[in-house]
Amino acid sequence: MDKKLPVLGICALKSGTGKTTLLESLIDLLTSNGVRVSLIKQTHATFDIDRPGKDSFRLREAGARQVILSAPKRWVMMTEQDHGVEDARLFEMLPHLDTTMADIVLVEGFRNAAFPKIEVYRPEDDTPPLAASDPDIMAIVSDSHTGLPLPHFASGTIPQLAVFVQDWLKNQQTTPTPAAIA
Repeated sequence: MDKKLPVLGICALKSGTGKTTLLESLIDLLTSNGVRVSLIKQTHATFDIDRPGKDSFRLREAGARQVILSAPKRWVMMTEQDHGVEDARLFEMLPHLDTTMADIVLVEGFRNAAFPKIEVYRPEDDTPPLAASDPDIMAIVSDSHTGLPLPHFASGTIPQLAVFVQDWLKNQQTTPTPAAIA
């Protein structure tokens, strides 16, 4: 049965702010509380999960636009794209997720896309928080107070952030948002 999956992002102005570290702890806490998590991670780097010489690499190099690698424990689909990555691409990725395998989709990156997000803010970047101009940011993780009227979590309070996310998730299950996918 298909269901709506709430989508929640972890964003920051710059790379290296701790988004992945935060997500690692948050996912561990959520899954230990029975929440099934799917994840979409934006990367600005060119990457390849394949290796030269492997059959799948050779077939992709020959021109296959999509390749699915299937193994007993996991599968992965590689799709070649003709255009650069933009924040709008998040909404193209969401339908590829199996909605029966998760309760929430966490997203790392895509800071300019319009969907609910939590910002990881580092004041040493000498820039205002994204939340100052992004109404989709609903909380801030920072060791410094921003003065913004949003829930604030210090980096050492990830268990409280997990409770915040679980409460948000319970609310989304009763009131779907535009960022939910079917």
